[in-house]
Amino acid sequence: MLYAANRWRGIAMLAMASLLAGCIALPQTSLFAFRLAVTSLGVEDVRVGPYSINAGLDTSDLTSLIASSLGAGSLPVQATIAMGLGLPAGMPPVEMSGFRWMLDMPGVDPVEGNYEQDVTLTSGDDANLRLPVAFDVLATDTQRMAPVIELASQLASQGELPPGSQLAITPGDLRGLGMRLPAGLLTPTIRLNVGADGQLVPQR
Repeated sequence: MLYAANRWRGIAMLAMASLLAGCIALPQTSLFAFRLAVTSLGVEDVRVGPYSINAGLDTSDLTSLIASSLGAGSLPVQATIAMGLGLPAGMPPVEMSGFRWMLDMPGVDPVEGNYEQDVTLTSGDDANLRLPVAFDVLATDTQRMAPVIELASQLASQGELPPGSQLAITPGDLRGLGMRLPAGLLTPTIRLNVGADGQLVPQR
């Protein structure tokens, strides 16, 4: 009996892993990577120092404006990444115990964090998540400050990550079909590139 129970438990885990495994790209609107679908990726609430770029601030001379107001020290840049996560049609709901993420944008050091809340993933009903992004630039280093402020202005005006950006997501534990799949077991890190037209492209 114990052998049979363990055997059926192993079969159930393999079935769940099969549902979560694979890599299928959908054109333009979504991307399936290990059956986890990143359906949208946008930028909200961009701030440079004390200024909210989303508030209609004239950014034509923002570099000198910020330099004169902050003086020496660091220049904090903050933004919110809005991301949609879902599952393919027909898949049963899956509970994910958070995930690790890392964002690499051209011209700045990579930023990373942990999304520590449980996420319920269902087909046809995407979970809308918010990832806080923050980094500092020396306010006295105008050679670095100017391109970073330009990047922040582009993030705010376009509402999307610049081409060449890379997003990596490492899923936490997954629960579904009455089973639990530990993090790292057949669910490796998902890596996405942002193409010239904003399309999400999986790294091979």
